[in-house]
Amino acid sequence: MSVKIISEPILGMPWEDKPKNIVNAPVWRYSENPIIKRNPFRGVARIFNSAVMYYGKDDTPYIGVFRGEGINGMPSIYLGRSRDAINWEYDGKEIEFVNEAGEVWNPTCAFDPRLIQIDDKYYIIWCHFNHGSTIGLAWTKDFKTFTRLEDPLLPHNRNAVLFPRKINGKYVMMSRPSDTTHTQFGDVFVSESPDLIHWGKHRHMLAKGGAKGFWWEDLKIGGGPAPIETNEGWLVFYHGVQNSCNGFVYSMGGAIVDIDDPSIVKYRCDAFLLTPEDWYETCGNTPNVCFPCATLCDPDTGRIAIYYGAADTYVAVAFTEVNAIVDYIKEYSQ
Repeated sequence: MSVKIISEPILGMPWEDKPKNIVNAPVWRYSENPIIKRNPFRGVARIFNSAVMYYGKDDTPYIGVFRGEGINGMPSIYLGRSRDAINWEYDGKEIEFVNEAGEVWNPTCAFDPRLIQIDDKYYIIWCHFNHGSTIGLAWTKDFKTFTRLEDPLLPHNRNAVLFPRKINGKYVMMSRPSDTTHTQFGDVFVSESPDLIHWGKHRHMLAKGGAKGFWWEDLKIGGGPAPIETNEGWLVFYHGVQNSCNGFVYSMGGAIVDIDDPSIVKYRCDAFLLTPEDWYETCGNTPNVCFPCATLCDPDTGRIAIYYGAADTYVAVAFTEVNAIVDYIKEYSQ
C-alpha cells in the first residue's frame, strides 16, 4: 500500500537524493550540514533545537522560530525567514509576546520551540521556567504580534508538541512529564483541550524503551516535530536518550499512532532512525545530540526534510521518503 501524506504541497522544498552508502535506516544527512553554525548574529552564540515551516505568503516563503543562546547564556526565541529553508535571515531580537489585552508578557527564558499551524493560526510551543520547567504557548496570524496563552500544564514538563489539526473536535498535545533533573520518569503522554486553556483526558502514549530492549532510549524519550498525518496514521518522530557510560546520547526514533486516538500506538521502531555520528553531532556544547524539532513534507513527492539540533550548538537537516520510513518502522516494530 502506498503511503500518502495528508497536507498541502510545498514548493521548492529542500532536497538531496539518497546516497548509495546508506545501509541502515532510510534517513540521510544533508551534505552541507550544519546549515546554522556558531555565532549566527550579534548577541547570539548558538542556535539549535529550532522549528521551521512553509509559510508561502511573501518572497521568503519559509519561516522559523529559533532557540538562540545569548552570549550571556540565556536561551530565548528568535524569528527567522528564508527563501530556500537552508539559508536564514534573522530579526536579530527576541520575539516579544503580549497577553490578550496587548500588554507585554514575556517568559524569563524560552527554549526548544516548535511551530505548528492549526487552521488560520500559527502556534509556538516552547519550554520555560515557571516554578520549574513547564510549557509555554502562544499564537500568531501574521508573525508580527504573538499572543501568549496561559501555560497549558503544571510543572514539571518538557517537549510539548501540538498535533497539526483538531482530532474529534479537540486540540491534542504530546508532552513529557518530568521532574527537576534528567529524570528516569520519561514517558510521553497525550492530552486534549476544547479551547487551548482547559486540558485533560491525559493518556499514556509512549514509554521509554529500556524495558523493551531499546537501549538507545533507555533513560527517557520526548516529543519531536509536529506529527505528520498519513493514511497509515500519524507519523511521529521523537527523541530518545541513552544513559551511556560516557554521558547522555540523544537519537531520533519513529512510531505510527492511530489517526483518531493518538494514545494507541500501531507501530514503533525498536531501532533509532538517526544517531550522533558526524562531527557537528558528536562535538559541541553538549556532545552526542540529534534532537528533531521540525519537518517539511510534500504530499506530491512523499519527501520529508527533518530539522534537528546537533550537539546543542548547530542546526542540521536530514531527509527521508514517506514510503521508505513507514516501511522501515513497520519492519522493525516492537
